[in-house]
Amino acid sequence: MYRTLVNLACLATEANLVVGLRLHRISLGGPLAWDESLLMVSEKVQASQDAARRIASGRSFNSVVTGYRDVVQANVRRLTA
Repeated sequence: MYRTLVNLACLATEANLVVGLRLHRISLGGPLAWDESLLMVSEKVQASQDAARRIASGRSFNSVVTGYRDVVQANVRRLTA
């Protein structure tokens, strides 16, 4: 239970960082902004499908949170590179 709470807190912090980085990129306009917008929407759909698949296969809530964190952390690395 403790690990899940820590993962949720980390996810919230990391997701907030990604929101700021994405808003910055989108605010600059141009092709990068368009690409980021499309990527953002497709990632949301993919993440919800992955979460549903994990829950349907009997995996824990913590595994869902960990899966989301993996995607968010990849976005942080990509947006700060």
